[in-house]
Amino acid sequence: MKSSIPIVKFRDQRSACETSLIEVAAELVSFDPLSSKMKGERLRSTFGLLLQSGSAFSRTGQIRQLHKTRPAHPIPKPRPFVPDVPTFLTLIGRGLNKYANKFPSWNALFSLTSPELKELGIEPPRNRRYLLHWMQRYRKGSLGPGGDFEYVKDGQALLKVATPPPSALSDTKWVVNVPHDFTPDKKIPRKAVKDSTGEEDTGSYLIRPNGYRVVGHQTIAGPFAQPISGTSGAIVKVTEGMWEDRQGRKIDGGERRRAEVRFKKRSAERRAEREAEMLANM
Repeated sequence: MKSSIPIVKFRDQRSACETSLIEVAAELVSFDPLSSKMKGERLRSTFGLLLQSGSAFSRTGQIRQLHKTRPAHPIPKPRPFVPDVPTFLTLIGRGLNKYANKFPSWNALFSLTSPELKELGIEPPRNRRYLLHWMQRYRKGSLGPGGDFEYVKDGQALLKVATPPPSALSDTKWVVNVPHDFTPDKKIPRKAVKDSTGEEDTGSYLIRPNGYRVVGHQTIAGPFAQPISGTSGAIVKVTEGMWEDRQGRKIDGGERRRAEVRFKKRSAERRAEREAEMLANM
């Protein structure tokens, strides 16, 4: 509604300019030297108004074209826990995984816009907004549980409890993500990183995922962590709605109708009590 107000204003100005030009042209037919100065000033003011409205139209067109010059959003890379489109749609929940066959590839999903999603049949509009919201979060790296896992096999990540070496004074324990064929004696090759002396660090490293901690002696606590019986480990599986932003639910009709709905409930309860008393006294 707001965008239509300037357009109506410009149309009124243009029609006023056209009317003034017709009147000036009619007066110029009967040219009078004594009033030529006054007519010239009126003609200049009329042309100035016409040029002003035309420049306003051009500025509006330039503003509308600005969105076409914006660069396209970058396409992020898949992660070990999110290797493909069906897994991504399963994680964000709200039943969006039923649209997985509409996206032929990972790049196709992250290059679509809201009108294009509408053409594909992603309905209602709140589902399109939710999908675009999570696509933007994925680009920024703001992920849910398991987004930082490094070792994943068949949609499952293995977590273990890591303890410091006996020579260390600290008894702190950490939760680490390890490969499925990991053994305590096996070394995980670290990425080649050079220290200040120019020599490569040939140590080993394991991923410490966010949101998981050790409780008690060897229990791993965290989102969707399922303990493995007999070991100090846990499994995290790709589950429907792991990253879902839960929607609220209305209680007693919501905030606007809560008082009315509760009043009707109390009235019905009192009416039932009175009827029960009347039946008991009969």
